[in-house]
Amino acid sequence: MKRTLLSVLAVTLLSTTAYAADLPPLQSDTEADRTDWTQLTEKYGPLPAPAKTLKIGGVSKTLTNEYWRSLGDGYKASGAKYGFTVEYQAAANEDDQLGQLSIAETLISQGFNGLLVSPQTDANLQPAYEVAKSKGIPVVNVNDAVMPNVSHYVGNVQKDNGVRVAQWFIQHYPQGGKVAIVEGQPGVYAAGQRTKGFRETISKNGKFTVVASVPANWSRENAYNAASTILQQHPDLIGFYANNDGMALGVVEAVRAQNKSRQTAVFGTDGISDAYASIRRGELTGTVDSFPVLTGEVAMEVMLRLINGQKISRVVSTPQALITKDNAEAFSTKDNAKLRQLLAQQQ
Repeated sequence: MKRTLLSVLAVTLLSTTAYAADLPPLQSDTEADRTDWTQLTEKYGPLPAPAKTLKIGGVSKTLTNEYWRSLGDGYKASGAKYGFTVEYQAAANEDDQLGQLSIAETLISQGFNGLLVSPQTDANLQPAYEVAKSKGIPVVNVNDAVMPNVSHYVGNVQKDNGVRVAQWFIQHYPQGGKVAIVEGQPGVYAAGQRTKGFRETISKNGKFTVVASVPANWSRENAYNAASTILQQHPDLIGFYANNDGMALGVVEAVRAQNKSRQTAVFGTDGISDAYASIRRGELTGTVDSFPVLTGEVAMEVMLRLINGQKISRVVSTPQALITKDNAEAFSTKDNAKLRQLLAQQQ
């Protein structure tokens, strides 16, 4: 196993170095070559009719998290709409980097026409990306970890997730206070940017103190344990920001266990259904929804345009919105057309 992992890392290093000559390392939040999801048709014209013989593969981080299942639902909805094949697979868990790489390599060997990938880390799918590139197979990096050399990325502005939550605290706690961050997996672009957005925005206000910023590796159990320790050390804490909803729900349990629900606000990221339900019950204060089903549809549209030979911006940004009890009902709609209208009104 060690030899295999070392081989993967060596190939990754070599391929990254070679590809660096083609494109600068992607910073998806700040990349200038970008198009908003609402502007695709206006900028590139109507979506070309896809061939029913197409086979598109989706490679997810995991299917244990609702967010990633919903992203796949978006892919499959597009396949069903146009009548082509969509295969959506995931690694056994969020730490199975080699398993995810094996899935991508297998889909390439099976002759899929394009891959929509959500890497577990910024590097683990790089070898498969290079093989696909050599065969002329389009690859779109969809959300979360970002391969530095990838040609096309679809996802939200990760830093803005943390910014929106920090702005909520600044508005609702004008006197300031102590806050804490529960981070995702260290080294993953999305986790770093979400944390950075929250920390920078709330620190700039000058009235808040970030007393802890602890990685919980996307784990609800780890988040519960981290939050319990932080609350014991800082019983006057007024709020948490967690990098995803699963961890935020673990934090909610820790806050409730220490009878701090009325004092301590908790925010997550992603907008999974359990988060919406918790918000309606008055437990989770809010989340930043990045609308995974819609994101999946947008990513598939980008893939179809690439297969048709269109030159698309390196980054296509997808929507996000801060959800609290004030707007949870409106954004709970399963009617995608209505959701698109609701989001367009926020532009």
